[in-house]
Amino acid sequence: MVGSCLHIRQDLTDCVLKTDCYLKQGNSAQECITSHMTELPLECQQLYKSFVECRRGMLDMRKRFRGNAPPAAGGNNAPGGTSQVDPSTAGQGSS
Repeated sequence: MVGSCLHIRQDLTDCVLKTDCYLKQGNSAQECITSHMTELPLECQQLYKSFVECRRGMLDMRKRFRGNAPPAAGGNNAPGGTSQVDPSTAGQGSS
């Protein structure tokens, strides 16, 4: 598995191994995720969603060269500032 999702996978594993589904009910971690997702804490559910999105991003051809965005990154803003053009100045040359 590519290293970009390993940290999320490890966090998800740690989270599931601390749940009642795994500790008290005796289910496997995989069973807890596949069959008892609603019983898991919200943190584990969010980690699972992040892991799935990370794995999906690995297959997304638009992200093949750039890679997955870091977990804390948000938005798709262009580097260096705003990505919108002011229509009142569009098409005017600098004089």
